[in-house]
Amino acid sequence: MNPPSNDLQYASQNRPRVRVAAVQMVSTPRVDENLRTAATLIAEAVAGGAALVALPEYFPIMGISDADKVRVREFDGHGPIQDFLASSAREHAIWLIGGSLPLSAEHPEKVLNSCLAYNPQGQRVARYDKIHLFGFRQGDECYDESATIEAGRQVVGFATPFGRVGLSICYDLRFPELYRALGVTDLLVIPAAFTETTGRAHWEILLRARAIENQCYVLAVAQAGRHENGRETHGNSMLIDPWGVIIARQAKGPGVIIGELDPNRLAEVRANLPALRHRVM
Repeated sequence: MNPPSNDLQYASQNRPRVRVAAVQMVSTPRVDENLRTAATLIAEAVAGGAALVALPEYFPIMGISDADKVRVREFDGHGPIQDFLASSAREHAIWLIGGSLPLSAEHPEKVLNSCLAYNPQGQRVARYDKIHLFGFRQGDECYDESATIEAGRQVVGFATPFGRVGLSICYDLRFPELYRALGVTDLLVIPAAFTETTGRAHWEILLRARAIENQCYVLAVAQAGRHENGRETHGNSMLIDPWGVIIARQAKGPGVIIGELDPNRLAEVRANLPALRHRVM
C-alpha cells in the first residue's frame, strides 16, 4: 500500500538551513569526567554555529564491566545526567540529543538504554529506548547487551522547525524496518558505540544505505577509540546527505564534526528520484 500523500510534503521553502553537530567521545567509567568532556565539546559545537548537537551512545559511562551502567542508572526525569542535558540545551539554546544513558527498567538488575532529546528551552521532547540489543561472539570478543539491558518497544521521532528527526541507537542500524516504521524523516540521528571489528566492516555502508533508502540526512555520533575496559570503538562520526554523500567525518578520538542540513537538497533528491512515493509494501 502506498503511504499517505501528506507523509511526503517537503515544505522546503519554509524551512531554514541549519548546522548540526556530532560530538565524538572516548568515554571513561567516570560519569563526572564524561559530563565535563561533553560540556566542553558541546560548547565547541555551539561556537561552530550548531543549532542541533548530538552525543554518542553511552556518553556518560563506558564502564569496566557491563554492570557499571546499572549502578549509575537514573529514574526517568531525575538525575545528574538528565539535569546536565536539560541545562546544557537551555544554556546554549540548542536542540540537544543525549545519545544514550541508563534509565531504570522494569527488571531490577537491568537498564533501558535511552536516547533523550531536548529543545532549546531545556524541555525534553522525546525519549527513545533502544529496541535491538547487540549480541556478538568472535574468538575472545563477546558482547551480550540483553544481560543488562531491557529492550524498548516503540519507534520515536519528533518535530523541529527544520524538519522531523528520527531516533535510533547503534545496533538498530542493521534493521531497516525500524526506519520504515518511523515514516518519512528529514534527519536520522544514530548515536553508537560500534565495535572496531563490526564497525570496520559495516558502519559506513549501513549508514549510507539508511540515508539513501530513506532519502534523508543521517547524523551518526560515535564512541571512538580505546576505552579503559579494553574495548575499542570504531568512531567515524559522520554527516551524510540524502544522496549518500558524506559531508563531514572524524575517524578517531574526541572531537566535533559540523555540517549543514539543506532543505532544498532534501527536496531535490526526493523530487528527482521519488522512491518514497514509489513504495508499495
